[in-house]
Amino acid sequence: MTPTQAVRHLRAANAIALRALADGRHPFGALLVGPDDETVLLEQGNVDSINHAEAVLAREAAHRFDARTLWRCTLVITVEPCAMCAGTLYWAHIGRLVYGLEESALLAMTGAHPENPTLALPCRELFARGQKAIEVIGPVAEVAPEIGALHRDFWSAR
Repeated sequence: MTPTQAVRHLRAANAIALRALADGRHPFGALLVGPDDETVLLEQGNVDSINHAEAVLAREAAHRFDARTLWRCTLVITVEPCAMCAGTLYWAHIGRLVYGLEESALLAMTGAHPENPTLALPCRELFARGQKAIEVIGPVAEVAPEIGALHRDFWSAR
C-alpha cells in the first residue's frame, strides 16, 4: 500500500468514525481493503465498548473470506488497536494493519476516562509475540491530527 493510498483510506475510516459519532457511539472507524490496495471490502464503525469497530470488522471478514485472501488484505483503522482488537486481527489472518493515531496519543487525550480504559500494549509488541509477520504501518503523521481532533472534541465533552 502506498502512502497516498494509506492516507486516503485513513480519511475514509475517519469518515466512518464520524458516522459512528453521529449515531451516538465512540468515534472509531475501520475498513478492510482488498489485496489490490484499492477495493474496500468491508467497513465498520464502533458499536460499543466491547465491540470495537476493527474487531467487529475482523470477525465479519473471517466469516466472509478465506485466510489466504485475508492475509493479502489490509485493515485500516483510525486508532491503533487495543490488545483485544490486535488479537482479533491476528486470529482473523489479516496480513497488514494501517492506523492513523497511536493508542498512547489517545490515552493522553482521554486520561483515565472510564469509557476508554486503554491498555499500554502497542500492537507491534503483541504481534511480535505471535507466529505471523503482520505488517504494521502507523501512526500516519499526515492524518493523525485529523483523527486526533475528532477524539479531542469527543472525549473533552464526555
